[in-house]
Amino acid sequence: MKRKLLMIGNGMAGVRCIEEILKRNKNLFEITIIGDEPYPNYNRIMLSNVLQGKTTFDEININDWNWYIENQITLLTNEKVTKISPTEKIVETEKGKTISYDELILATGSSAFILPIPGNDLQGVIGFRTIQDTELMIDYAKKYKKAVVIGGGLLGLEAARGLIDRGMEVHVVHLLPTLMEQQLDATAAKMLKKDLEAQGMNFLMEKQTISINGTNRVEGISFSDGTSLDCDLVVMAVGIRPNISLAKEAG
Repeated sequence: MKRKLLMIGNGMAGVRCIEEILKRNKNLFEITIIGDEPYPNYNRIMLSNVLQGKTTFDEININDWNWYIENQITLLTNEKVTKISPTEKIVETEKGKTISYDELILATGSSAFILPIPGNDLQGVIGFRTIQDTELMIDYAKKYKKAVVIGGGLLGLEAARGLIDRGMEVHVVHLLPTLMEQQLDATAAKMLKKDLEAQGMNFLMEKQTISINGTNRVEGISFSDGTSLDCDLVVMAVGIRPNISLAKEAG
């Protein structure tokens, strides 16, 4: 009888691991994968290209639905694991399912960090991490005109570029005096900023966001220097946080 291998997470790294296991021995495990998104495995790195209209969601699929069927993998999508019981070797999901395992792989990835400021739960405040985030941005660009991207790193600039391509007026808000400070020195950052400004990107440097304003949905944001800006969409690109709570709670 095959041993039961369960993987929590259906992202790039986890599924790559499963591919390697299958390559070595297809008949070793009965495999179940649980993912909290409603899609099969896709290339997250390519979401910027989808936002910019250079490619489609279908084209960024790495393993489509058929791949799971062909490899006899049970895939549970749109399902969130809420608890792991290592002694009983079972996991419980939000929808009340209980799944047992012999071997468990945690590939829970990370989530976009949302600044802990007033108004961060308003409609129109999003991270840039999933297909759903990307669809929401494309949708907003059809209805609204003004976007703010918080974070002048690579991801923030890619989001801003995509929103400009979708017809929005975009301001990039950055806490530091230079863009992409992880990758570029001050001279290169200055050249990049000049180039992006020529493409229609606006920058608010050395600005700290203290609140997002609006009744139900975003209407503007306020900064620590007393200034504010009207907008319809706020994209947070201020880094990611690893999803470690499941593992932590399971000890």
